[in-house]
Amino acid sequence: MPAASALQILVVDDQLTIRSLVRNGLQHIGVNDIREAADGEDALRALITKPAHLVISDYNMPKLDGLGLLRAVRAHPPLRNTAFIMLTGRADKDLVERAAQFGVNNYLVKPFTVVTLREKIEEVFGALT
Repeated sequence: MPAASALQILVVDDQLTIRSLVRNGLQHIGVNDIREAADGEDALRALITKPAHLVISDYNMPKLDGLGLLRAVRAHPPLRNTAFIMLTGRADKDLVERAAQFGVNNYLVKPFTVVTLREKIEEVFGALT
């Protein structure tokens, strides 16, 4: 049962408004250590420099999309066990299956609520305190 305040989370989305919504939701549930990246390439560089406990990444982004980022995280041994939640506006079966194949931990479908965000994180880490 981790404390929300102890989690280090990287939020990855090419839309500033979505990153802000996720950040605000995380802060509402008690997460303080939140970093942001605008695309998968920036996120991968940020993770290599300073790993996180959890990546919440959009699927559809320029340069390196969420699925590519997930694959890169799983292929890099120091990051392999990083929890990964895919944030997407579409939860089609093909995307879900491909992300599951590469080891995604959970999905968060836009639009989302703070309650749903917390539930998805707790499904990965257990109840937050």
